[in-house]
Amino acid sequence: MTDIDIILSNRHINGGDFWATDDGKMAKGSPFSTYFSAIMLLELEMPPSDPILQKVTEMFFGIWREDGRFKLQSSGGIYPCHTAYCVSLLCRLGYAGDERIQRTFQYLLENTYTDGGWRCNKFSFGRGADTEFSNPLPTLNVLDAFRFSQYLNNEPALDKAVEFLLAHWEIKRPIGPCQYGIGTLFMQVEYPMGGYNIFYYVYVLSFYSKAKEDQRFLEALAALESKLVDGQIFVERASLKLVKSGLVFCAKGKPSVQATKRYYEILANLGR
Repeated sequence: MTDIDIILSNRHINGGDFWATDDGKMAKGSPFSTYFSAIMLLELEMPPSDPILQKVTEMFFGIWREDGRFKLQSSGGIYPCHTAYCVSLLCRLGYAGDERIQRTFQYLLENTYTDGGWRCNKFSFGRGADTEFSNPLPTLNVLDAFRFSQYLNNEPALDKAVEFLLAHWEIKRPIGPCQYGIGTLFMQVEYPMGGYNIFYYVYVLSFYSKAKEDQRFLEALAALESKLVDGQIFVERASLKLVKSGLVFCAKGKPSVQATKRYYEILANLGR
C-alpha cells in the first residue's frame, strides 16, 4: 500500500468516519485523528479538492462559531488552542481568504495575551510564575495560519507573537498553562510537523521578517541544520502508532523526502 492508502485504511480507527471518534471529536486519536490525518495527506500532496479533504473541510467549518472560534468538542469550553489547530489546518487547505477564516483572524488579533501569544485559562498542571506566559505551541499554530494571510509581515501583533516565541528560545524552561519547554524532546526533529519541536518552530518562524535576522532564530536554524545528513532531514521522533503504521514518508530514523522539501522551503524563505 502507498502511504496515502495506509492513512485512508485507518479512516474508521476512532469509531466514527473520517478519523473522528464516534461522538464526532476530530482531534482525538492522534496521529490518526481527523486533524492530523488531513495534515499527513496534505504533506503527501493530496490536493485540497480531493473529496476526502473536502469532507474534512466541511467537518471543520461545521464547528466554526460566528465569533470566529472553533468548538472542537460538544462538551466543555472553547479553548484558544482548539481554534489555533482548526484555523491552521483550514489555511493549509486553502481557505485563508474565506470570510469565516477572516473573522477568526480578527478574533485572534483581538484576543492576544499580554506577552503577545495565545493561551488558555485552563491550568491542568497547577499555577505558578511560568504558567503566566502564553502557550508556545498554540501560538506557533496561530502564526502558522497567519503566514497564509494578508497580515503576514504587515501586523505588529504578529511581530509581538514572534518575539514571544524567540524569547522562549532563551527561557528554555516549560512555560504557559500547558508547560511547553525547549529541552531534549523539543530538539528532536518531528515530522509531520504538528508538535512543539525544532523543525516546526524554525519552519513557521522562517516566514516572518521579524525572525529572519534575529540571532535566536539563527541559532535555532543552526541547531536544525546540524542534524542534516547529506542535506536531508531525518525523522528523530514519531509516535508509536506512526512507527507501527508502515508509513514511509515519515519513518523514524530515516530520511524523509517530504520533510527535506520543507527544509528547503525554509532556505527559500531566507533567500538562500
